[in-house]
Amino acid sequence: MLNRITMTGRLTSDPELRKTNAGISVTGFSIANQRNFKNAAGEFDTDFFDVEAWRTTADFIVNHFSKGSMITVDGRLQTQKYQDKNGNNRTSIRIIADNVYFGDSKSKTEEKAPVNRETAEEYHMSGSFGGFDPGDYEELNIDSELPFNPFA
Repeated sequence: MLNRITMTGRLTSDPELRKTNAGISVTGFSIANQRNFKNAAGEFDTDFFDVEAWRTTADFIVNHFSKGSMITVDGRLQTQKYQDKNGNNRTSIRIIADNVYFGDSKSKTEEKAPVNRETAEEYHMSGSFGGFDPGDYEELNIDSELPFNPFA
C-alpha cells in the first residue's frame, strides 16, 4: 500500500530533542500550512500538522530549524489510538518524517518572525501558477450530482 505525504509549512515552535531509553533521538513539532484560497470571510485559513522525526533526521531538524523556519517534510501518515483523561477513545494523525528539506534560504529564515497559530496567516504562500487564482472558482458542492463517485 502507498502511504506518502510531502508537506511544506512553518514550524510553530522550536523543536526539542528527546532521547528514548535506548538513546535514540526523537523530536516532535507542529507546522503551519496556509491554504492557497480565501474562505467566505475573505481570509486564508491555516491548517496545523503534527510531525515526528527519529534518529539523524531528528538531530538535523533540531540543529537547523527553529520557530518560524520554512520546512518541507517528506514522509508517511500514521494514526495513534488512545484514551483521553475522560476515558473517551481518540485517534490522532501525524506525519512521520523520512526526509526534510529547507524551505527558505538561511538569510530569509533569519528575517522571518516566529509563527504561531495566531500569526500564521502572515505566511501565506501564493501558490499561483500561470495566472491561476483559486479565488476565481467556487467550492464544489459534493451533495450535487456528479458524473462519478469521489469516495469510491
